[in-house]
Amino acid sequence: MLTLSHWIYILVVLSVIVAMIFRRDVVLVCLVGTFLIGVIYTGSVVSGIQTVFHALMTGGIEIFDIMLIIAIMVAMLKSLEVMGADKTMLSPFRKLMKTPTITFFILGIAMYIASLFFWPTPATALIGAVLIPVAVEAGLPALYAAMAVNIFGHGMALSGDLILQGAPQLAAKSADIDIAQVLSRGALLSIIAGVVSIIITFIMLKNNLRKENIKVSSGRKSKDISAKEINNPMAKLFGRVVPVVLLAVIVVMVMRKIKGGDATALLGGTGTAILIVSTISRERNKALEKIVEHLREGFTFAIKIFSPVIPIAGFFFLGGSESAMILGENAPKLLFDIGETVAKILPLNKISLGFGNMIIGIITGLDGSGFSGVPLVGGLARALGGPVNVNIPTLAAIGQVSAVWSGGGTIVAWCFGLVATAGIAGVSPLDLARKNFIPVMGGLLVSTIVGIFLM
Repeated sequence: MLTLSHWIYILVVLSVIVAMIFRRDVVLVCLVGTFLIGVIYTGSVVSGIQTVFHALMTGGIEIFDIMLIIAIMVAMLKSLEVMGADKTMLSPFRKLMKTPTITFFILGIAMYIASLFFWPTPATALIGAVLIPVAVEAGLPALYAAMAVNIFGHGMALSGDLILQGAPQLAAKSADIDIAQVLSRGALLSIIAGVVSIIITFIMLKNNLRKENIKVSSGRKSKDISAKEINNPMAKLFGRVVPVVLLAVIVVMVMRKIKGGDATALLGGTGTAILIVSTISRERNKALEKIVEHLREGFTFAIKIFSPVIPIAGFFFLGGSESAMILGENAPKLLFDIGETVAKILPLNKISLGFGNMIIGIITGLDGSGFSGVPLVGGLARALGGPVNVNIPTLAAIGQVSAVWSGGGTIVAWCFGLVATAGIAGVSPLDLARKNFIPVMGGLLVSTIVGIFLM
């Protein structure tokens, strides 16, 4: 039997979806919804106020490890930037960028690799500032250089999130399943979506070059890396050692089958060690103060990204097993109860669930944050997929990939990742979003169809 709390939950979820369609923020909606459910379930306004705090605390606890690893990796990147090691790391890519077509893939691959370790937004500052001007000089139109950065980084790398594992962790916790299951399915679907999008974009690029015979586009001018930066022994050392160390970490993770929280701990510990060593090597007697600056920059970035996600996640955790942490012992799993009821009434199947979660994922991305919709699609996967007996990790992965591709910075013109990419490339964010739309939607359609077959 659905209670008044269940109906309020339904109304708030619908309000969240509508608000996202109209490009409005949903944090206030989730906070008010959490308060109302707390008041109705407990019968006390005081308890309702406490419920809001418990939801925020639960949301913060559940995703703090994601915030922490991103903060550490960004801080590590900042310490490497100070000594110029970031540019040294990219110098091999610069040497290979000779023709527009080769440059497109070199730029994209560099962005993909950097995004796996540093996340796309910091990677955009690293890759874009150094390699986009070189790409433009090689004859790649600035708009297509920006598309390569978006599709390889903000799309394929972020939606799978194979190294930092932020997206799959959030989806797994919302769906109340093991992260390893979501990670494997999300990795496969993100790569499928990426490959299809890249093929479509490359065909568009070839047609563009053939039609207009563009040799040089009007993007940002290249900035030469100074001899001092290139010849700095410390920059050279760290520029070569850090990629080897990070690659070694991946090898250890694969060989020992380290996943989830253990993988996060290994990568985070390694990043912290690199941060300490690089800061001391560069700053020497100022290292005590400088390491604080780097950490502050890292945490500021992570909190800026995840501060709106915490209240949203807190509300959607009311729908799953975390509800007992928020409302108290024996609290109902609101979303799961609703899912079981809907499954008995509506003729749900793999096709309707697969495309439904894809569409909802895309809609949730319209707020410009790829992660804010992940708790919703993860919760829906568990609530609707369980009663119908479909593969919940695959259904959650479909929603995860769709939400992150949409809001992570590929087709939403007001998303920070896309705006930053457009700014570095010297193109219009609206033009970039429009140009990305067909490749991205093609990739999501194919990946969803594959996901339906896997369910």
